[in-house]
Amino acid sequence: QVQLVESGGGLVQPGGSLRLSCAASGNIFRFYGMGWYRQAPGMQRELVAIITRLGSINYADSVKGRFTISRDNAKNTVYLQMNSLKPEDTAVYYCNAWTEEAYWGQGTQVTVSS
Repeated sequence: QVQLVESGGGLVQPGGSLRLSCAASGNIFRFYGMGWYRQAPGMQRELVAIITRLGSINYADSVKGRFTISRDNAKNTVYLQMNSLKPEDTAVYYCNAWTEEAYWGQGTQVTVSS
């Protein structure tokens, strides 16, 4: 059974920073890749950033230069460092991992507001 547990969300002012963490049960190298998605109210879930087993990284155009995805293999954890946050970044952020199946965390709320 795969478990992904997100943490680190919260309320932040525009221009601020947050770091999200996604702790996986077991070795993350069994996944083909891991990533972060987000879903704002009334919107579809969208890709934010992914990192593959081999270390290839991709970002949504809307977060390039502001967000950084990384992983700590020893801790079986993937991070999303979010800088220069904007109100339009407000959403529930979900951790994702995939093999032949896709696995999801429960989500963590990020609210960017003054």
